[in-house]
Amino acid sequence: AMKAALVGYSSSEEEEEEGQRQGGSTQGVPPASAGRSRLPVPAGLPGDPDPEEAVSDDSSRHGGRVRGFPHERGSWATHVYLPYSVQEEFLELLELLLSHARTYVSSLAAMEEFHLSLSQCVVLRYHWIDPIVRSLKERLASFHRFFCVADQVKVYTNQNKTRTFIGLEVSAGHFQLLELVSEVDRVLEEFDLPTFYKDPSFHISLAWCIGDLSGRLEGQCLRELQDIVDGFEDSALLLRVQWEQVRCKSGNKYFSFPLR
Repeated sequence: AMKAALVGYSSSEEEEEEGQRQGGSTQGVPPASAGRSRLPVPAGLPGDPDPEEAVSDDSSRHGGRVRGFPHERGSWATHVYLPYSVQEEFLELLELLLSHARTYVSSLAAMEEFHLSLSQCVVLRYHWIDPIVRSLKERLASFHRFFCVADQVKVYTNQNKTRTFIGLEVSAGHFQLLELVSEVDRVLEEFDLPTFYKDPSFHISLAWCIGDLSGRLEGQCLRELQDIVDGFEDSALLLRVQWEQVRCKSGNKYFSFPLR
């Protein structure tokens, strides 16, 4: 049976999942690079409230999710990703997958937006935003558009096991994604921020639920979900994605970097 991949982010009001492959010996999040302690990792999803606005920690307001990092005014949750714009057929496939997966875990909810992460979610001071955006723009300027195939159903949990995700893992295009991540990493390193995972499982998250319910979703359920994907009409075409831009969300601001 496939092991649950770990996702290195804290459960929080702004939520993001990053797949982290669980290798034979390396468990979980990579160690901090020598001499640098990593910030606790917050999380931000496109379209979620800006940390500036979301000061209250009333967990009843957001489905019982608990903020995983202390709110601090002037700190901006920041995330670099590839936006995935959905077609109607994709939503039909998602609905088939969800209605089947809910026979195993009834509390599954569809993601509201779809993307593929190129960074962890990091905390920026406000005055860092412009220089980081400038640096990203420079590094990504020469990068060409490319295709990915995201067609392998996989189950993920976040680092502290408070949430479970179903995602579509990339089976082709991994090399270009790693190249893109290395450019983003270099920008983050300039500002002494945490870089991406060393052996990432690139994926598009489809659905999530509270708690670690990976045990119910793996094995039988996962095989059946994969069969649904494989048997879906035009799935090969549908799940072959051309990435046209990189996006950075910082608090409530969005920055786009077109690929050539």
